[in-house]
Amino acid sequence: MRRPSALTIFVLSAFGWIVVLTLAWSQVSAWTSYPVGVLSHIALEQGAPMWVRQVHLKPGAMEVDTAIEVPVAQAGGQRGEITIEASPGRYAYGLPIFLALLLAARGPGRMVRAVAGYVLLLPFQALSLTMYSLMQMLLAAQLNLRALRISQWQMEAIVYGYQVGALVLPTLVPILLWLWLDRRFVNDVLVRGWRESLATP
Repeated sequence: MRRPSALTIFVLSAFGWIVVLTLAWSQVSAWTSYPVGVLSHIALEQGAPMWVRQVHLKPGAMEVDTAIEVPVAQAGGQRGEITIEASPGRYAYGLPIFLALLLAARGPGRMVRAVAGYVLLLPFQALSLTMYSLMQMLLAAQLNLRALRISQWQMEAIVYGYQVGALVLPTLVPILLWLWLDRRFVNDVLVRGWRESLATP
């Protein structure tokens, strides 16, 4: 019976670790994602002061009080300000993906790389959360440029940033980060295994 290759073992191990770590992360994400909320809090208040009045943050939840006014239904033409709710862990699920790849590689110095990866992932996760929050403000204002007090190109930039932050960064960044931090394993096992698979008839 042919022995499984190192590449096959890595793939199966990574899949198993992703399942286990995602389940574990779902129980502690409110705390591991709290720094994401802190960074997003700073970005929103500093980057969009014309919209954001105050950000309330607690483990697992972020609430943004805005200065964006919209008509209130059944309120006699009165207007009210929008409040946005978001979860700091919404786009932080890349952490268990990164850790799963790191554990599947089984190389030395994993603890140091795990801590480094966690820290390096935070700004990207905060960017995704920030763009999600800004997008929710746009939608709540029904993309009304006058109510938002921005130009067309600024709105399009937020929409594009939201798409990148929601669809690309959460899954791509942890993989790229692991490839960089574990590049010796990538070269010795993954690249070599891929070349050997191409050479096998």
